[in-house]
Amino acid sequence: MTGALGREVDPVRLFAGWGGTSPSAARPARPDGDAAIGELFAHAGAEGRPLVARGLGRSYGDAAQCAGGTVVETDGLRDVEIATPVDGAVRVQAGTSLDTLMRALLPLGWFVPVTPGTRQVTVGGAIAADIHGKNHHRDGTFAAHVRSATLHTPTGTHEIGPRSDPELFWATAGGMGLTGIVSSATVALVPVESAYMVVDTRRADDLDEAVAALAEDDSRSRYTVAWIDCLARGRHLGRAVLTSGDHARVDALPARRRADPLRFSPRPGPRVPVTPPPGLLNPLTVAAFNEAWFRKAPRRRQGEVQHLTTFFHPLDGVRDWNRLYGRRGLLQYQFVVPFSAADTVRRVLERLSSAKVASFLAVLKRFGPEDPGPLSFPMAGLTLALDMPAGSPGLGPLLDELDGEVAVGGGRVYLAKDARLRPDLVRTMYPRLDEWRAVRDRVDPERLLTSDLDRRLGLGGGRTAGPVPKAAEAGRSATGGGTRR
Repeated sequence: MTGALGREVDPVRLFAGWGGTSPSAARPARPDGDAAIGELFAHAGAEGRPLVARGLGRSYGDAAQCAGGTVVETDGLRDVEIATPVDGAVRVQAGTSLDTLMRALLPLGWFVPVTPGTRQVTVGGAIAADIHGKNHHRDGTFAAHVRSATLHTPTGTHEIGPRSDPELFWATAGGMGLTGIVSSATVALVPVESAYMVVDTRRADDLDEAVAALAEDDSRSRYTVAWIDCLARGRHLGRAVLTSGDHARVDALPARRRADPLRFSPRPGPRVPVTPPPGLLNPLTVAAFNEAWFRKAPRRRQGEVQHLTTFFHPLDGVRDWNRLYGRRGLLQYQFVVPFSAADTVRRVLERLSSAKVASFLAVLKRFGPEDPGPLSFPMAGLTLALDMPAGSPGLGPLLDELDGEVAVGGGRVYLAKDARLRPDLVRTMYPRLDEWRAVRDRVDPERLLTSDLDRRLGLGGGRTAGPVPKAAEAGRSATGGGTRR
C-alpha cells in the first residue's frame, strides 16, 4: 500500500519495545526529510490521529508505540556520509545510530560523548530518552552534549538548544518523543587516540564494599560500572564485579595495535535463532551463571587493554539476545535514589534475593548532578538496573512494592525502560511534571503527540485513537503481557 507520503507502508503493523511485553497495532510512516515530517503533522491534525516517533526500538517498554495511531519510523532520517567534525562537533540526522557514528568518526579520532550499553540507538532516541552511560558522574547525559537540534511539532519547526529556546530543549531531553520529532542535531564529540580502553577490574564481596569501590573509581576514572549478583544473600548480599576505564592513548597499546589504533569495524555477532521455551532463565540457571561470572573475575587487575566494544557493548555481540527471555519477554527495572537514600538499594536487593528473582544483567552505577530536564531520569545518587523474565510469579506485586520504596526515598524509575509503573507514582517521582506539561502544551495544544507510555502513565493527557486494535490484543496475549496492569 502506498502511504500519504508516497512511500510503501503496511496498513497496520504490530510494534513492541525491546522487552516485547505489550505490543500494539499502529500505522507506520517513514518520512525522508523535514518536509515529509511537516506533511505528517498536517495529516495527523486533519485526521485527528495521534503519532509518535520511533528509532531502533530499543526502549524496553511502550514509549515508541501508539495504539491506533501512527508510528513515525525515523530510519529514513539517516546520514549516509557523516561530515568531518567542525569545532569538535558534528551535525547528523536524527535517525543515525550511534553505531554508524562510531564507524564513521572513530577512524578520525572522535568518539560519542555518551553511550548506553548498546550502539543500536539513534541520535533522536538518545535525546528523547536523555540517555546516560558509565560516565554520567563525569560527563552527564547525552543531551548535555547536544549544541542544537531541529524539532518538528504540530505548531511548527523550532531550532532548540541549551541557549536557543532552552525551555523546549530541556522538555525534549527526556521527554520520550512527546514534544516533537527531532530531525537533526549537532552533537559535541570526545577526542580519542584509539578504539581501545585501559580497564581496571576488581571484585567486591558485598554491597558496602561495592558502593565504596564505585565512589573510589568515580574519583579517578571517566567510566565506571558494577555488575551485581542479585541472588547473593547474607553477608555476600550485593557482591559485585567492578570495571572502570579510560580511553587508551596510543603509547599504552601493545605494539601490534599501534599500527592502526583507530580501526573500528565490528562484525555482527551470532543471532539467537529461536525463542527458547519458558523457564530457561530461572533462579537455578541464573545462580549458576552468577557464581561463574563472579569467580572468573580477578580479585584485582589493572591496566588491561580492551577494545571499546568489549567494555561498552558486550551484548551487541549477540543479536536478538532479548529472545533468551522467552515468548513472554523481559522487563528491565531501573531506578535511581539520591545518595541520602542509598539504603533503598540494599532493601531492594534483599527483596529480590529473598524472592529469588532471576536477573543476571544487574548493573549498579553512581550518577552525577541532574540536568535541567523535567523528565530526565538521572539525579545525583545510585542507580540499579535489572533485566527479569516477564510473567514470573509474583513479579508484578513485588515491583509495585519496590516502586513504593523508591518513591519514598525520593527516587524515580527510568521511563525509557518502564513497562508497568503505576500512574499514581509519576508525579511523586517526577515532581516537575506540570512544568513539562506547560511546555508541551505550548507546542502541541491538541496533544497529537501521544504514545502508549503517555496514555498508560497519564504524562500529558495524550489523545486516544479509539480502542486498541484487536491485533494488538492478540499480540499482548501471545507475550503474556508482562506485569502490565
